[in-house]
Amino acid sequence: MAENSSTHPRVLRLRQVQDRVGLSRSTIYDRMNSASPRYDSSFPKPMKIGISAIGWLESSISKWIETRLESRQSGSE
Repeated sequence: MAENSSTHPRVLRLRQVQDRVGLSRSTIYDRMNSASPRYDSSFPKPMKIGISAIGWLESSISKWIETRLESRQSGSE
């Protein structure tokens, strides 16, 4: 029986986030760095998934993309 993926949170690694949002590795890290001119406080925060590994919840990345689309459509960007 197939599992319903909507009931299980999915964690995306950096490469998957890059593919989803269309940004480079350095730009993603700039979006999270408050000292960067490219800082975006609305960009999803990663979570630690291992000793030296981080990941993002797929739902938070999807929501960020939707918010960007909505702001673009409303003309605020």
